[in-house]
Amino acid sequence: MPPTDAHTDSGSGPAPRPGGGAEDTLDLRLPDDFLMLFRGHDGAGPQDPASPASPTPTPAPAPVREPGRPGGPVAATAPGACRGQAAAAPRAPATTGGGPVGDLLDNLGGWEPADTSAGVFRLVPVILERDLALISRWMNDPAVAAFWELAGPDSVTADHLRSQLDGDGRSIPCLGVLDEKPMSYFEIYRADLDPLARHYPARPHDTGIHLLIGGVVDRGRGIGSALLRAVSDLVLDNRPRCTRVLAEPDMRNTPSVSAFLTAGFRYSAELELPDKRAALMVRDRALRNLL
Repeated sequence: MPPTDAHTDSGSGPAPRPGGGAEDTLDLRLPDDFLMLFRGHDGAGPQDPASPASPTPTPAPAPVREPGRPGGPVAATAPGACRGQAAAAPRAPATTGGGPVGDLLDNLGGWEPADTSAGVFRLVPVILERDLALISRWMNDPAVAAFWELAGPDSVTADHLRSQLDGDGRSIPCLGVLDEKPMSYFEIYRADLDPLARHYPARPHDTGIHLLIGGVVDRGRGIGSALLRAVSDLVLDNRPRCTRVLAEPDMRNTPSVSAFLTAGFRYSAELELPDKRAALMVRDRALRNLL
């Protein structure tokens, strides 16, 4: 994934686990009173089929994300990004594609803004005709293109966006608007309905995040971590059935992994995905106020 944020200089990032594979637990021996957090919030209810006594759910077919999609979709830090976008912030549309925004993501188009250390932030679902030129410009930044692999004419980005906008709502592309300025691109998706679910013990309503920061002036200042925390908070606030937020940055992208760790995610496992070796990053509802 393109680096979200280069302000953290954390070396090589988390060490891969021997043999790879995905886990559903922390690599710690936890005291009983701490384990009560899991039992009380996200561990032993009827909606937790990934518990040790339950089988991993079978992912739904017809994935929105294409096999050739970005090798790692979190934001770019290298120079060369498009500068000076001063477009007025778009307002959230009522619909996307052929139906209401967020049927499978709890009305994402209606989520309230969030206060962050960087300013007031909100997610605005993409409207292709309005937003294509800006998003395509970002995708043609070499630092972004190295991981997203969507450089080229506007039609390349348009095809990627349409695969979500014309789908069933399991993945919603959004502009990230900070203090009324569109400055980032997000994909909020149902990880449990995504091909990713074949590679880790998925739970119903697991929600994934992809991110890129559009302008070079917004990179390397800690904004990526602030936005990742804000967006994962928005997911947990607005999706009560979601017990955790996930991401799968490329293992090579240590600034991205560091940004997720700073934002309260934990490193869970190394995954061998069709297009990359990924670090499975998890933000648990039960640990939300502890990390």
